[in-house]
Amino acid sequence: MTGVASRATPDSDGEAHLSSTPRTWSRNLGELHEAVAGRLSEVEQRYTSGRRRLVEALARAARPVRLPDIESMAPDLARSTAYRNLEALERCGVVQRLETGGERAYFELAESLLGHHHHLICVACGAITDVELDSETEARIDASLAAAASEAGFVPLHHNLDLFGRCADCEAAR
Repeated sequence: MTGVASRATPDSDGEAHLSSTPRTWSRNLGELHEAVAGRLSEVEQRYTSGRRRLVEALARAARPVRLPDIESMAPDLARSTAYRNLEALERCGVVQRLETGGERAYFELAESLLGHHHHLICVACGAITDVELDSETEARIDASLAAAASEAGFVPLHHNLDLFGRCADCEAAR
C-alpha cells in the first residue's frame, strides 16, 4: 500500500474515480507553526520544541503515521515524550488519532489544518490511504447524513468516513 492520498473525480458517466496525489502540508511551514501555537495558547499550553518537531514530522508525512514512524522521523524525541505531546496536540485539535482496530493507532494533522478527507483502512496490515472526494459526492454524503440525523433529532457538526477492507497487496496475498 502506498499511503498516498487519493482524490475521487467523476468521469463522463458521473462515477467517482480515484487518482493518487501526495498529501502533505502544502503551505508555508511558518503558517502551520503559527496556527498550532495559537491553538495551544487558547488552552494555555506552550508550543515546545518537542511539539514543534512532532508537528513538522506530521506535516512531512504523506499519510497517517504510527508512533514508530514518528520516532524515525524525529529520533531525538523519547517515545514517552512523543506520545504525551501527541495526546496534548490531539486535545487542542492539532492532531487527529485514527484507531484501526487492535493496537494500531495512527496520527495525522487535524482536518482543520490539512483539509477534509476520508480514509481507506486495511484490516489485514493496517495501511491507511487518505481519500478526498469530489465536491459533488461530498455534498451528496453531507445531505444524506443530514437527513438521517434530522430524522433522529440529531444536529450534525461534521463527519468522518473510514472505509475498512483489504488493500490491494493484502487481497492479492489471500
